[in-house]
Amino acid sequence: MLSRFRNTPRLVLNYLLGLLTFSAATGILYLLRDILDTPLIALLFLLPVGLNTAVWGLGPGILSALSAFLCFNYFFIRPYYTFAVHQTSDVVVLIVFFVVAVVISQLVGQAQSGQAAATARESEATKLYELSTALAGWQDDQSIARILAEHTLQTFQAERVELTAQSKIQNLKLALPEGIAVSSRKPELLVPLQTVRGTLGELRLWRTQPLNQPAEERLLHTFASQGAMAFERAWLTQTETRAKVLEESDRLKSALLSSVSHELRSPLATIKASITSLRSGNVQWKSSAREDLLAAVDDETDHLNRLVGNLLDMSRIESGALKPQRQWNLIGEIVGGVIARMRQAAEYHKLDVQIAEDLPLVPVDYVQMEQVFDNLISNSLKYAPPNTTIHVTAQKQNKETLLVKVSNQGPTVPQEHLDRIFDKFYRVTDADRVTGTGLGLSICKGIIEAHGGHIWAENLPDGFAFNFTLPLTLDGTPPPHLPVDPETI
Repeated sequence: MLSRFRNTPRLVLNYLLGLLTFSAATGILYLLRDILDTPLIALLFLLPVGLNTAVWGLGPGILSALSAFLCFNYFFIRPYYTFAVHQTSDVVVLIVFFVVAVVISQLVGQAQSGQAAATARESEATKLYELSTALAGWQDDQSIARILAEHTLQTFQAERVELTAQSKIQNLKLALPEGIAVSSRKPELLVPLQTVRGTLGELRLWRTQPLNQPAEERLLHTFASQGAMAFERAWLTQTETRAKVLEESDRLKSALLSSVSHELRSPLATIKASITSLRSGNVQWKSSAREDLLAAVDDETDHLNRLVGNLLDMSRIESGALKPQRQWNLIGEIVGGVIARMRQAAEYHKLDVQIAEDLPLVPVDYVQMEQVFDNLISNSLKYAPPNTTIHVTAQKQNKETLLVKVSNQGPTVPQEHLDRIFDKFYRVTDADRVTGTGLGLSICKGIIEAHGGHIWAENLPDGFAFNFTLPLTLDGTPPPHLPVDPETI
């Protein structure tokens, strides 16, 4: 009812403009009355009727049809300037004219209404498409709520829009425009965010002009439905993601327990057996058997220490806490220290190191790079056949990069495994055949990438190789020149 009162001035203006248009047409036809016959004037009178209906609406069109009937009778049917009709043919002409005028106004009005409805439906479809496109792809609740509120505010020209939604994780509340105090009056419309699973929230709308019933109200309900489905889709996706994360976490825990328990069993059994023999009193204090048992305990303790260290290193890498203390070091010195400690482990292999003496200093964390070479060489010793050679080479790839290769004559790796060989707990061979937690290569990858390098594996014609690169600059600074030994001059 309020909408009708507010639209009254516009309706009155339409009727007045329709009468003005019809009056102008009547004046022109009145001036041409003496040179036009009556049937032609009747046909010409239909033009302003159709025009008023098309431009100003059905009401002004009907008024124009009635006015045309009266004016045609008053000005153009003899006797002039009276509504009396003396001839039967004139009565028939007037009746036919009135019927035709009304029918034309009705047809034009219906066509106009149909066009307006089609335009409104097209506008609704466009707005819904824009909203659906904007919501597509978003998975976080805040973005979905803001997009829905912004489109509602713009589409319905509202003063204020409030949106509330409740999920299993959090409660959302958003109001636009931001920074405007909450209106004291009740919202003009409150629409629930409804899905088949229930009500997720509601959408409140404040507006100066009331909604155009029922088209705008239907569109608002559709907006709320689209927003509710977007929220539900996002929550289902989040639930699925959490389920996958939990599943992956359980898988990693199972792999960790399996790997660690397998690795702990052998050294603990050796330590237990050695300690039991030493405590039994059957081993002489100064015998060689005592030294062998103590050496076994020492070696297996180092094995356990490396195992725990690998687990801690992997934890630091995953948490982002692995920060290399990069300083200028000689790569040959790092490799030499690692090989010196691995002489006993490599007693059935030959270690060949080819590193040029004039190789520049490399900005690396000394301890972490020792661990990289220790893991790569240990991996090569596990898989390479006895009495074969492990090669370690290092050379400048270009002015800014050092290329290091650790190769062996072990079996090649199937192509589908090469990209996954650095994954945690990933094993190409059966765990019962080769010992290890499956963390060594993952740790190497984490350390190399933390230094700004890249590591990869490749098959060789006669074996297998690990390759990695290291930057030769530190914060853009090139390596310093090595001091010259006077004895070499």
